[in-house]
Amino acid sequence: MEIDKIFDSVNSRTLFKNKSVLQLDYAPEEIPYRDKQIEQVALILAPALLGQKTSNLFIYGKPGSGKTLSMKYVKEELLKRTKDSEHPLKIEYINCKLRDVIATEYRILTELISRLGGEVAATGLPTNQVYNKFISALEKSNQKIFIIILDEIDQLVNKISDDFLYNLTRLNSELPKTQIILVGISNDLRFLENLDPRVRSSLSEEEIVFPPYNAIQLQGILNKRAREAFKDGVVDTAALSKCSAFAAREHGDARRALDLLRVAGEIAERKGNKKITTEHIDEANNKIERDKILDIIETEPKQFQAVLQAIIDLEEGRQNKTQKNLLETEGSKIFTGDVYNVYQKICKKIDMEVLTQRRVGDIIAEFDMLGLINAIVISKGRYGRTKEIKSLIPSNIMEKVKEILKNSLWT
Repeated sequence: MEIDKIFDSVNSRTLFKNKSVLQLDYAPEEIPYRDKQIEQVALILAPALLGQKTSNLFIYGKPGSGKTLSMKYVKEELLKRTKDSEHPLKIEYINCKLRDVIATEYRILTELISRLGGEVAATGLPTNQVYNKFISALEKSNQKIFIIILDEIDQLVNKISDDFLYNLTRLNSELPKTQIILVGISNDLRFLENLDPRVRSSLSEEEIVFPPYNAIQLQGILNKRAREAFKDGVVDTAALSKCSAFAAREHGDARRALDLLRVAGEIAERKGNKKITTEHIDEANNKIERDKILDIIETEPKQFQAVLQAIIDLEEGRQNKTQKNLLETEGSKIFTGDVYNVYQKICKKIDMEVLTQRRVGDIIAEFDMLGLINAIVISKGRYGRTKEIKSLIPSNIMEKVKEILKNSLWT
């Protein structure tokens, strides 16, 4: 059977030496080109080693700019130094994109209690009682400082509101033994601006911005990882250059570059090729682009999905109108106000809270940043400014996108 040949030949066909170094969860011993940012994080959090409360910290940067890697590195270095310390320190990392953990305020508190060694029912208690159990678990843990790292913190706020951050920071006044320090990581540089002023004033935060990697830095990262990941002579130099160029174009996303190289290696391997070429990089790029779009749409909160559904509905309606008239007119274009009107109707149909037009405008800006749409600011004279919106979702995955939205919004 052909399947027997495939399984029998897998060892001789493999181009990889250690594929794990290209995986997104791999933690390298060194993080190149991020010394300055790591030192800044360390300087802010260092007093925690003496049991002293520090400012809350917010870290910003485009996807794949080394934010999470750097923060995890500092976390491990802090923990190494507190093993036998007289100042107990606990640090917990939470990825706020994980639906099963960060669905509600109740759920995230339950998760934190569990990590402190406590226990609480999955559902059924009033939220104020869960906060009391969290305080009790903190006191029993005998920690002077509890650092909570919330990665993709904007996702948490979108799902359960910014009241949670306010409540966490206010707990410090009720804790005689332990103090909570929040570290938020976000791709959204305007995250704090969008918080309620009351919440922001309670945070007493410091901010660090991670710049995107440039093409030369990306190539340096790729060269090092490629030597560890692949057998000698497998990766064509031109393929590495193209890989870093693709990632540099995507706002210097190192994760994207590593993912691209890994998928290209898998494609070359399946084809029985001995080297990874620029053609494999092109093929991997197309595949990742499709998968990334579907993953983003599937994991976004329902409010985001409703806005995207409104854009798709409008675009399809405009296209039908244009085809009938056989020419493009002003009526075939989509503007922010149109999206908001359709979004409101969708919310009413599915009995979901209607966000303000400003908040929907923020969601549209985020879609633009993610590459799902193109939003161009245009002037309408005395009527002010608006955005002209065009979907960038490839036609070959549009049916799959519509299926995801249908299953999430309407079922």
